Amino acid sequence: MSHPAGRVLGLLELLQSHHRLTGGDLANRLGVDERTVRRYAATLVDLGIPVTADRGRYGGYRLLPGYKLPPLMLTDDEAVAVLLGLVAAERLGLGTEQPATATAAAKIRRVLPAALADRLAAVREHLAFTLRRVEPDTRPATGTLLVLATAAREGRRVRMAYRSRSGAPSDRELDPYGLVFHVGRWYVSGHDHHSGEVRTFRLDRIAEVTAGEGTFTTPEGFDPVAQVTRSLAAVPWAHEVEVLLEIDLATVRRRVPPSVAELTATAEGVLLRARVERLDGMAALLAGLGWPFTVVAPDALRDEVAAHAARLAEWARR
Repeated sequence: MSHPAGRVLGLLELLQSHHRLTGGDLANRLGVDERTVRRYAATLVDLGIPVTADRGRYGGYRLLPGYKLPPLMLTDDEAVAVLLGLVAAERLGLGTEQPATATAAAKIRRVLPAALADRLAAVREHLAFTLRRVEPDTRPATGTLLVLATAAREGRRVRMAYRSRSGAPSDRELDPYGLVFHVGRWYVSGHDHHSGEVRTFRLDRIAEVTAGEGTFTTPEGFDPVAQVTRSLAAVPWAHEVEVLLEIDLATVRRRVPPSVAELTATAEGVLLRARVERLDGMAALLAGLGWPFTVVAPDALRDEVAAHAARLAEWARR
């Protein structure tokens, strides 16, 4: 996008897809300086497009609220990408509690050429997934997601009403460092002022959230994905399990995600540590991996592995 007209259009596209962007953000994305960004914004204003510039810490450039731009024309590749993204989001649960994916797809289809819309409908009708559909009750409220995302970007502390896994309610103040979508659920990680620690919370368990006046700075190098996976692996279930797998670490990591177990390479293989609610489920998981293993703890897991092996032997004789 080296031509100035292309960069002006690029600025317009960025403002369409973001609520607000600072001059520095726009300059970095367009490959120009902030003075040039101001000139491009003035060009859009001259063309009748209401671009406003807000001053202050949370200022930046944005389109005037309520302004409706003409619909964008999509190429075949772009239309396929958008509609497949909506279908995948619905299947994976990558959305909020409001069923907006179907209505959004319908609006897009209405503005596409008839031939392309018909071909895309054929793809959608005959597309199957190997992944299980995520239940709708794990999806967060749209407002919850938007408030947390904005607060994380602006470094604003939030207040939220939360219920634990057991259903116990609590009021929290949180510095939201980042959002993570993991295995069909949304999570937010950040500094919890109630406990004084970095904690992870499920968005579908947040009854209400509002942005406060306090501000924060996200610690340098903080990794929300790593924090969420560590938190899930450390959930205090009923049984602590240790198993030595006779295989290399790289191979195990391809089959066992961090949210399931902590993996440590040893001279004998890989030590798997996990907290599980049901030992029979862990026995089935170990059998399904197909690698030799030794149960270190607890002793009850050995009994469950033997019982699972007996069931498999019985079924094999049928």
